Amino acid sequence: MTVGELFIALVLISLVLLASNAIRNVSPWLRRLFLPSSVIGGAILLLLGPEVAGRAVTAPFEEAAGLFPEYVFESWAALPGLLINVVFAALFIGRPIPGLRTIWMRAGPQVVVGQTMAWGQYVVGLTLAILILAPVFGMNPMAGALIEIGFEGGHGTAAGMADTFAELGFEEGADLALGLATVGIVSGVLIGTLMINIAARRGVISLEKTRKTSEALDEAQSMSQGEENELPPTEEYSEFKKDLAQEEETADPLSLHIGLVGIAIAIGWLILSALQWIEQQTWARNDGLEILAHVPLFPIAMIGGVIVQLCVTRFGLEPHVSSRTMARIAGTALDFTIVAALATLSLTALGEHFIPFLLLALAGIGWSLFVLIVIAPRVIPENWFERGIGDFGQSMGVTVTGLLLMRMADPKNRSGAFESFGYKQLMFEPVVGGGLFTAASLPLIAQFGAPTVLGFTLILTVAWLIFGLLYFGRMVPERGRGRWG
Repeated sequence: MTVGELFIALVLISLVLLASNAIRNVSPWLRRLFLPSSVIGGAILLLLGPEVAGRAVTAPFEEAAGLFPEYVFESWAALPGLLINVVFAALFIGRPIPGLRTIWMRAGPQVVVGQTMAWGQYVVGLTLAILILAPVFGMNPMAGALIEIGFEGGHGTAAGMADTFAELGFEEGADLALGLATVGIVSGVLIGTLMINIAARRGVISLEKTRKTSEALDEAQSMSQGEENELPPTEEYSEFKKDLAQEEETADPLSLHIGLVGIAIAIGWLILSALQWIEQQTWARNDGLEILAHVPLFPIAMIGGVIVQLCVTRFGLEPHVSSRTMARIAGTALDFTIVAALATLSLTALGEHFIPFLLLALAGIGWSLFVLIVIAPRVIPENWFERGIGDFGQSMGVTVTGLLLMRMADPKNRSGAFESFGYKQLMFEPVVGGGLFTAASLPLIAQFGAPTVLGFTLILTVAWLIFGLLYFGRMVPERGRGRWG
């Protein structure tokens, strides 16, 4: 693969993103599904690739992959593992990092609900893998991690872990995870919208808050994919003006911010290389236990981004760093990652494992609904539905899905759900939902076995649940506790 070939592959992705945006703008159905343009574009390239069009049409190339040259297809296959590092490195740069006490006081209940959802996805998935998927369908026990990787992690995480799947001998797992991520986004919006309407009818949320749900949905559609604005509407305008001022003060803001992302990735690479060297010199010596050797770079690049942001704060460089510009960089990288990953998705793998795929999808959806309906009202003291629906949306797709559902349930942010949700991310994403444990889950299952990891995640799920019920549950009013209406 040459630089010229990579350039052509990137140009084709840019063109299909342009086309998918046009299709999305003229299709109310696609907008109501809140399907990102990147998912639509990836689906278009998938249909034109070797798995669909390539079976019926012979392209005029010596070496073809569907309607494209084979080198383009190979370039797309390599992109997700690289660009996902940009997405995670930029995650915290430009965003103030408050103290743990501040985060906990504002978002403690949602931290509990989010952690319970995430660890429970491992419990549900691993239980399903041990009892059914492995013995009945002969699947790799690592399939138990697919719900969390696909649902909580989303397309970016699933694509970024493709190399890890391949190294551990579960190559079809990457395709299944991408399929689950797509199911999660669509079902998250559809089921979330249904739950909001049920909640309104039963009086869980007031009709006044939801009477402009369609307007809130249209407003949420305008959010760029990857620009996960975690600020409440009352602060958005002032933050927008601050970012514009920052961009005007900087001679070339884009190159500066790309440079900061590069530094974050470099720091992450150095940290990961050091940890892998320590592993090889200690417990992995003489063909021993290897975990860090299979951990991808992107969660460590996120730590590099936190270090960069701490340095920015320490040296008073905040006026030169814009969260808006950083979100654009991350959003662009995420769009290209998703398009490339879906374009190279193996439909054959999905077809061969359709029943296990369906079981994993239904189990993941069922667990997220259980936490929203049963756990959230017993843990979140006030406005449990408005705040819990955000965690539900994130657990089914991406952060933007959670934000969308919160806007629909509470367009004026009277519940304070946006602030709590934003603070919760700082105690959530570094570990699960594409964080350190998500990246290490496959190597851990490969080394210690699914039952061991199941026991560990079960302990954490129960621990978070008990803590939430005992600590925050005491603050929940008795009237209506755990009930709809």
